[in-house]
Amino acid sequence: MGDTPAVEITGLVKSYGRTTAVAGLSMRAVRGEVTAVLGPNGAGKTTTIEACEGYRRPDAGTVRVLGLDPVKDARKLRPRVGVMLQSGGIPTAARPADYLKVMARFYAHPVDPAVLLDRLGLAESARTPFRRLSGGQQQRLALAAAIIGRPELVFLDEPTAGLDPQARLATWELVAGLRASGATVILTTHYLEEAERLADQVVIVDHGTLVTQGTPAELTGSQGQLRFRAEPGLDTSGLVVALPPASVVKESPAGAYLVELPAGIDPQVVATVTAWCAEQGVLAKNLRIESRTLEDVFLELTGRELRS
Repeated sequence: MGDTPAVEITGLVKSYGRTTAVAGLSMRAVRGEVTAVLGPNGAGKTTTIEACEGYRRPDAGTVRVLGLDPVKDARKLRPRVGVMLQSGGIPTAARPADYLKVMARFYAHPVDPAVLLDRLGLAESARTPFRRLSGGQQQRLALAAAIIGRPELVFLDEPTAGLDPQARLATWELVAGLRASGATVILTTHYLEEAERLADQVVIVDHGTLVTQGTPAELTGSQGQLRFRAEPGLDTSGLVVALPPASVVKESPAGAYLVELPAGIDPQVVATVTAWCAEQGVLAKNLRIESRTLEDVFLELTGRELRS
């Protein structure tokens, strides 16, 4: 049982009319880890998560959640799985304290509602009707409702959307606490910093298929970046020749130069760049060394164009 993935998807296909939202996607999430599912708008991630939650029946392929079919075994899974929806689901007149008390009654060993209210900064709004809560407060109440039953597996859909920095940090700490307690978390987010910080595994989907999956370190790799500013329009061909093989030098935007090396940046590379700048009679300003981020990888794999 412990070796069984928390979520295992094989060849998932789901269409709406002539539109194929998911086209043969396969992925898995390991128990006790945080898995972030990322993708541009329309990539198929929401449909995939809804299939895991039992809200969508696959047209083809299989979905297993804690070893069970989320549609056929919905009643067995309900006490073991927490679901946070991005919007809706909570009555507009419900007050946080009363709502969480009602939710707690459905579980054998719930978290104390007062503890959750305090931890998520909702104690002072405990008697305020849901419709009068701010968007961030509504978001935090939805999170509290998803985890009050101490679920083995919890799905969090954009858990920090619209939150201020303090509330976002509190949510991150809560997710880390869930993992520490042995729970599995499936997270969708547009905040790539959030995924890089929280996730053990990252799954990137696009056009309804799996693009890549791995740890943040595996996806970002060891590739190093050196950035500097100088006079626009410099001919960098000589710098490329002076650097180690497979090095790349780009200028974008004008006057902003990027040097990338698969093996990373070392002192010799820095010396080569500064010496080349000296030969050109230019001063390398704002020179800094960086590592690739998850955002860099995401944009490389899914493109930079806007999507509706």
